[in-house]
Amino acid sequence: MTRTRKELITSDGTATLRFRDPNTFQETRHIVVKEGSIIVDRLNELEFIKGEIYANVWHSNMIARISPHDGHVIAWIDLTGLLPPDQMIDAESVLNGIAYDPRHDRLFVTGKQWPTVFEIKVIQRTVTDKRHIPE
Repeated sequence: MTRTRKELITSDGTATLRFRDPNTFQETRHIVVKEGSIIVDRLNELEFIKGEIYANVWHSNMIARISPHDGHVIAWIDLTGLLPPDQMIDAESVLNGIAYDPRHDRLFVTGKQWPTVFEIKVIQRTVTDKRHIPE
């Protein structure tokens, strides 16, 4: 769950993000997250950052940056290799936490059973292939 100034945004682990009234928790609208025509499911941890929804894809090293207007994936953040393999306890030691500090414009990530929290900086780069969607 995350929030904008006016709405709560919830995930149930599918590709659908639901926008809710914070007073009643009633759904006001929803979006289906897609990259092009491909549905992106297993959306897990959410964070609303500078007008975009950041969502990690469960059991992957990827964070999708999502338009809250129509659900299209704006960009991907690939965190492959962030936690060294020798620090992973088991197959459930996966990326699972996103936090944003708006006061200092800082982005933090962590995971299940991870021994640390990482501050990351997102750097824009051009990618020529389309293999972004985690399998």
